[in-house]
Amino acid sequence: MEKTPGYDPHAPKYRNLPVVVLAGRPNVGKSTLFNRLLKKRRTITDPTPGVTRDPVAMDTFIQGKPLRLVDTGGYTLDRGGFKLDHSGETDLDSLVVERTLAMLETADLIILIMEAGEVTAEDEEFIELLRPYRDRTLVTVNKTEGGRRAAEAWNILSHGFDKAFMISAEHGDNITELENAIVDALDFSSIEIDDGETRPIAIALLGKPNTGKSTLSNRLTLSAASIVSKVPGTTRDVIEGDFVYKNRRFHVLDTAGIRRKSKVTENIEYYSVNRAIKSIDDADLVFLMIDAVEGLSDQDKKITALAHEKGRGIIFVLNKWDCMPAIKNTFVAAQDRVRFLFGKMEYAPIVALSALDGSGVDKLLDTGIGLYGELNRHIDTGPLNQALERWLEEYPPPSGPRTRFKVKYAVQTSENPVKFVFFVSRPSAVTESYTAYLRNKIRRDLGFARIPVQIEMRPSRKDREGRGGK
Repeated sequence: MEKTPGYDPHAPKYRNLPVVVLAGRPNVGKSTLFNRLLKKRRTITDPTPGVTRDPVAMDTFIQGKPLRLVDTGGYTLDRGGFKLDHSGETDLDSLVVERTLAMLETADLIILIMEAGEVTAEDEEFIELLRPYRDRTLVTVNKTEGGRRAAEAWNILSHGFDKAFMISAEHGDNITELENAIVDALDFSSIEIDDGETRPIAIALLGKPNTGKSTLSNRLTLSAASIVSKVPGTTRDVIEGDFVYKNRRFHVLDTAGIRRKSKVTENIEYYSVNRAIKSIDDADLVFLMIDAVEGLSDQDKKITALAHEKGRGIIFVLNKWDCMPAIKNTFVAAQDRVRFLFGKMEYAPIVALSALDGSGVDKLLDTGIGLYGELNRHIDTGPLNQALERWLEEYPPPSGPRTRFKVKYAVQTSENPVKFVFFVSRPSAVTESYTAYLRNKIRRDLGFARIPVQIEMRPSRKDREGRGGK
């Protein structure tokens, strides 16, 4: 998910939004229109048919009205029915179509997208499937920029529609007219606003392909929103869902599997991986999904380093634990392995579970709620500096002529991410080891034991003025 200018992850969210679903056969421009209506690039667009697989939903504003916009996979005839392939799994194209049809059931408004030119057999079958939803369907004919093939496009009215919008999703032709029609067709009276205290806890599921991200996402949301397949790279966009646990609301971001750059050969996969990484910006917590049988990789280390730098709560999730041998000390050995590879992240919890059968999921969510509490904890300046006095007595700063510095006072400048600023006489003299000492004290004494803590050293005002600063 791309971070937009001025984006505030803690801004109020909306509940009970009307749902607008974009649907049609592959490669007619659904994702391009989705991005156009969002006014930013959110889903992956590519000439390759079938790029979008899972429904991709995002809350946005159209003509000043909040709504949820959903991009769906293309409806195709060439899928051989809902059959099992040679691996025993349901055919992937059939799963894509199944998800698309399921979204039509939940839609308050359906935008049927067709392409200027001949109406195909897929178009005709899809139009027939939409017949029960005709009263909540708007028809658009895409790729009619500058009036191109507009005369042919009007043939769509012969299929029983009263009106069609001639648009160009790529160039923006007649998009304002379509937006007005969308707003006029929706009921916004049931919308409720979340304040900062009631907003959901946002979780990003990250990790290598086939570690169980989509299986866990579907279990948490009690849905099949994310397609689960043994085929690596099934998830391409960031798939979002919501659930409630112990009266706490959660928002989950299911992401594409992240592989080594040398193994990322497709443009589509490149954008998928980048979206996955950018989802860290939108998350409070990162669940790093690890295949307990296969173990960790260098990519796991890079992902957690990014999450650590951004101050996100991190949980190492050892999935597929039901496949591990039931012998004594198995978890301790796996835990030691994680601690050895992530030496600087000994604070991050480790949870073993099976996303498939659900064992360990409650413990994971309980741990997540605890981490979220730490992320949003604030220490007043008075108690913080009383603690600082004790820390300085226990381990005074060095007193050598070149290494000497004085710690004047400290303040907590932000929560989620948690950041402290220490005002010192000579910031450049503060060693990494002394910074680590202060960070560890903050964790142990002030209730931030399991999350990243950011520290900045600044010269005090008196020291700045003494050097001629303002």
